[in-house]
Amino acid sequence: MTVEAAAGSLLIFLPLAFNGFFLLLGRRFDYPDILRRPTEEILSRFEAGGVGLKLVWYGFMLTAVMFAPLAVLLGQVFDDPAIVPTAIVVGVLAAVVQFLGLARWPFLVPALARTYTDPASTPATREVTKAVFDSFHRYLGIGIGECLGYLLTGTWSVLTGVAMLQSSAFEAWLGWPGIIIGLFLVVGSLEFVGRFEEQGWKLAGTIVPLAYIAWSLWLVVAGLMLVFG
Repeated sequence: MTVEAAAGSLLIFLPLAFNGFFLLLGRRFDYPDILRRPTEEILSRFEAGGVGLKLVWYGFMLTAVMFAPLAVLLGQVFDDPAIVPTAIVVGVLAAVVQFLGLARWPFLVPALARTYTDPASTPATREVTKAVFDSFHRYLGIGIGECLGYLLTGTWSVLTGVAMLQSSAFEAWLGWPGIIIGLFLVVGSLEFVGRFEEQGWKLAGTIVPLAYIAWSLWLVVAGLMLVFG
């Protein structure tokens, strides 16, 4: 298999897998709306989801891991020495921070949910459990996974779009959607920054889901161009 075919296959498979797990989480866990609900509801519903929900979260986490080889392989398709090395580094960092943000769900939250819903747990234990969840939720979820994840993914998309404008492997027009979508993701990374830290910036919260749908379509089209172009 050539580098172009491998990169194209990942470009197609990754957004399909990402959106597949996203839809499963929406059906089984009311994700992402559940993230803004009270902690006691999140932990109780997580525990009620059983092993199946944990496995879905594990699969969703792996889609973040897969973004690293995608960034590296796609970088080999381009021949722009000024942009490509930076794009690869940013893409790998985007994969790392999104993995760190999502890894709490299959590995940390199960223990917290069991403790919180255990009939033998005291009110004090439940309060401590809620405090631990809230701390990791804001630090790993909002700070690392969402803020840095959106920022780095958006930056990678902009850099990749610019590289597409100069690449013979893609039609030049395909670079512009990547640049525009990437800029929207960068704006979305500001949802809980500055004066929006407490309640969140509603405009950014609205932009991100739409931007990720467009981002997924952009990746699939790029993959089809590489595989069949």
